[in-house]
Amino acid sequence: MSRPLHLLFRILGIGALVAGGLVVALLAFAAMLLVGPLVFWLAWNVLNFAHAVGLPELGFWGIVLATLFLVVGWPGKVVIAGVVFLVDPSWFHGSAQVRWPEPTFRNFVSVALLAALAARPHARAQADKGRRRTN
Repeated sequence: MSRPLHLLFRILGIGALVAGGLVVALLAFAAMLLVGPLVFWLAWNVLNFAHAVGLPELGFWGIVLATLFLVVGWPGKVVIAGVVFLVDPSWFHGSAQVRWPEPTFRNFVSVALLAALAARPHARAQADKGRRRTN
């Protein structure tokens, strides 16, 4: 094989490796972004936790905002509440007939899924505090 052709194949091999790694990283990032709303949708709409506590089912953007509300910290919660208030201020004037859900296995799984979403950032914050103390 000629030297220029060999060099070209080496360059293309590195390029394919970099492109493959980039695609895997982008797919992992997309999956990470979609897992939270998927878990919330499963707990809220599919397992029917919304009906169990007396609240309506949520559409796509409601699920995305509710998931973000569970996952982000306090400043993010303020921003989300501000966005909802600016887009639809009448939403805050509605009255909800929230009730305690029946003690069923389906509701337990729903609460566990929602708690897992809500607990994730707090666990990371606790781990960061522990690392700072040891330094």
